[in-house]
Amino acid sequence: MDAPRGVSGSTLAEMNVEMREMRDRLDTLSSRARSELLSRVLPSDGIEQSDQCDWVMRPAPWRVEMRPRGLVGVPSPTHLPGDVTLFHDAANSDLSLRQDRAPAWVDGAIFGLVLEVYRFDGSFVSLVHDLPGEAVEGLTLNHFISVDLRIEREQPVELYARLNVQHGPNVEQLVRQIEIRDGRGQAEFDLAYSKINEQRIEKAWLDLIIESPEMTRIALWDMVVLRAPRADV
Repeated sequence: MDAPRGVSGSTLAEMNVEMREMRDRLDTLSSRARSELLSRVLPSDGIEQSDQCDWVMRPAPWRVEMRPRGLVGVPSPTHLPGDVTLFHDAANSDLSLRQDRAPAWVDGAIFGLVLEVYRFDGSFVSLVHDLPGEAVEGLTLNHFISVDLRIEREQPVELYARLNVQHGPNVEQLVRQIEIRDGRGQAEFDLAYSKINEQRIEKAWLDLIIESPEMTRIALWDMVVLRAPRADV
């Protein structure tokens, strides 16, 4: 439809802003609807957990459609769906990130994140996930937190997981290297070996760190974070 000639420029500008906002809302609603429909056709959530598990989640990028689905020349930081942010320390980089449908052999995840790195003069790329309040509510030194991945790598780049727990003015950091075998990787954090003051825990976040990626493709097809009390000895 042609713009009405009798409408002033300022009014047309306001209409344009309103229509863009409406389009954004419709696109967001459509994305959520597609994600919900896809989740309903999955046979299961694919999450393996013990009866003692008291909190578990699959972060949003693996279950909620991103808008846009692909990013080129990704800056640091770049915010993804949910409380996930991509960071890197490169001054000169040529990397892209896109969200693809998870392959059929991945049970539970709807989407995966595919990182393609070409020229890269930094030392790391990391995905930082701010854990929700439910993850830290009631958290004690008797808990462990684990991270489970499904992943494909062109090159054997090293991956690390770092759990950060803020308690009062202090932040406890626990680092684990993730060994990838047959496309699976896991890191487990036993809080009994930390110096966390469980009476003052305020928040926690998890870093997934890829060391020195260059000229490679890394597909993170699934990520699940869970916590459970340690079994009594």
